[in-house]
Order: sequence, then structure tokens, then C-alpha cells
Amino acid sequence: MAKHWADFQYEIYLNGMTGAVPRLPTDLTRLEELTERRLGPGPVGYVAGGAGDGSTMRANRAALERRRIVPRMLRDVGERDLAVEVLGRSLPAPLALAPVGVLSIMHPDAESAAARAAAAQGVPFILSSASSTPMEQVAEAMGDAERWFQLYWGRDREVTKSFLGRARAAGFSVLVVTLDTPLLSWRPRDLDQAYLPFLNGVGTAHYFTDPAFRAGLAKPVHEDPNAAVLHFLGLFGNPSHTWPDLAFLRDHWDGPIVLKGVLHPDDARLAADAGMDGVVVSNHGGRQVAGSVAAFDALPRVAEAVGDRLTVLFDSGVRTGDDVFKALALGARTVLLGRPYVYGLGLDGQAGVDHVIRSLLAEFDLTLALSGHSTPAAITAADLVEESV
Repeated sequence: MAKHWADFQYEIYLNGMTGAVPRLPTDLTRLEELTERRLGPGPVGYVAGGAGDGSTMRANRAALERRRIVPRMLRDVGERDLAVEVLGRSLPAPLALAPVGVLSIMHPDAESAAARAAAAQGVPFILSSASSTPMEQVAEAMGDAERWFQLYWGRDREVTKSFLGRARAAGFSVLVVTLDTPLLSWRPRDLDQAYLPFLNGVGTAHYFTDPAFRAGLAKPVHEDPNAAVLHFLGLFGNPSHTWPDLAFLRDHWDGPIVLKGVLHPDDARLAADAGMDGVVVSNHGGRQVAGSVAAFDALPRVAEAVGDRLTVLFDSGVRTGDDVFKALALGARTVLLGRPYVYGLGLDGQAGVDHVIRSLLAEFDLTLALSGHSTPAAITAADLVEESV
């Protein structure tokens, strides 16, 4: 029998009989406000902030809220199964934790805590290139659990090759290549605090432990950390990459490759033509292009453009279980969750991430059932209507 994620609500109610209530809100949209009150302005701004005046972040939420679910009645939803097949992997639910860097600014247990929480629930953890914990240490924390590696595709091919080799050796099965960050955008919340964690060597753990990266240093990292940071900054991004360069990644990665940051249907077609396995429809949570199209508005056009040629995933603006439902309805196979789990980490470490995962999937499970469906595959665009503006 498949797991009913919705049972988490009864666990909460039963614990309440002894006077216990959840340490964190079950309305995940409240987590950002709590994090703002409890953590410093630099770390919070780095996670919560976006490009420009935040218009793209607002557009992400507005696009999701504009579509409304049309529930159906008198359907047998007593037994439900949220499991999905994605990129050749069997997942217990259509959810993965999105790659978010520098997690040590939110909690000292950082990526390892988030990875352990994901592993405990069977949810894939996507480790950022900008991790504050070396990939081998994160892999050890996860055991045999499903883990994917996100690549910020920099200037140094030898470092890239080394990263890919290390990731495969550490059991990371899918490569997620972020395309939308060849340069950092104009981010006023960070600029007003003059806050960039990388300048303090935070988010550089993969690099500082990498033999190819260290080969480019005149002195070991511990002897001249400032020189190591400057070397990192010099190779982190590369705005000169073009579509033919993807052949290099395919030559050095023998598993699925997913391109993250695709918003235009023509780019999705180019990804398929280049032999990629999937795309993530994403605008980096509103962090890269101010005034960008909302990721959710882009989703149906991308999904229609590639059909069965690519696996379509989605992120940017996801906060609730009904957001997951809506993304699946418009063509996503799986949703990546970002900021909410990071807020959970900042507020309560591994337990906070666990709470966020279970809350989101419980709400999705209930939304699925109460809308008349027993599996994610049953959801279609016909289950949504769009409100007039």
C-alpha cells in the first residue's frame, strides 16, 4: 500500500492531545516572515531577495495564484499513490529539493542537514555547486538516497571535469546545469548590505577541496585564502557558453543531464536537439532577471514544445501543496522546492527541513484527493481555470 502523506495531519493532531504543537507553522508561506525576525539581515536577504525590485518574484506567485483548481466529486480517492518515475528514477512523490548554495549562512549543519532530511523522506536532494559542504561529505550524510548534482558552469574546463568525476564517484545520479547565472544579477538586498558570502570563502567548499582548482593556486588555500577566493571569482561563471558547448558536458557525464533556467519553448527544443534529458522551467526564483516572465506562465508553452522529447521539471514560486498540483497540471513531472526548505533549515535545522517536506506533501496529497484524483498522472490542464485579470 502506498504511503499516505496526508497522515501527517493526524500525527500533528494526536501529538496535540499531549499539549504538543508543531515547532514551525504548517502554513509554509509564513516561514519567510519568521526567518526575517530570527536571522540576520545579510543571510536572510541573500535567500529571500531577488533581482531588481523583486517584480519577478511577485510575478511567480501571481501566476500560480491566478490559476484555480476545479475539484471533481464522487471519485474513489481512498487509496492514493504519489509515486512518479522521473529521469529513470522512482520517486515517492513529485518533489525534489532545489539546489540552494551557501546553506551554512542559515544553519551550521548546512547542506548535510537538508540532505539528511531529504533522504529520510525519500526526496531527491540537489546539491549546489556553491555548497558550503564538500560533495563527498553530503553524500556520506545521505547514504544510498537519491541525490543530484547542480553545476554552475564556469570558465575552467579542468575544474568542471573534476567536479563531474567527483560527483559521479560520490553517487550523484543526475546532473542539473544552471544556465541562467553566467553573471550575478543586480540584487539590491545584497548590495545594500554589501553582503556576498563567497568573499568570505562561504559556498566554495567544492572548489577549495578540488585538486584541479587547487592546481591553479600559487599557495594552498589555508596559506592564502584571499587568493583562493579571487581565483574562485575569476572562474565561477562564463557568459560565453553557447549551445554547442553542451557536447563537453555530455562527453564527461554518463547520466541524465537537465538544463535549469529554460523559459522559452525554442530553448527547450534546442535542449532536446542537443541530446539533453530534461529542463527545469525556472527563473531562479526571481533572482536573476528583473521583469522576467513568471516561470509558471512559461511552463505550458515549454511542455507543449518538447512533448515526450524531454522531462519537464518546474521551480520558482512554489510554496504550497496546491502549487505542486498546478505545476503538474500544466506539464511538469516533478517540482523543485527552494526557499521554504531553506527557511525551515534556518529556523530548526534538519527537523525544520523535514517539517517543510512533510507539510508540503501532506497538503499536496490532500489537495489531490479532495480534487478527485488518486495519482499525479491523473492531473491535467482541464483541472485548472485561469482567473481573468
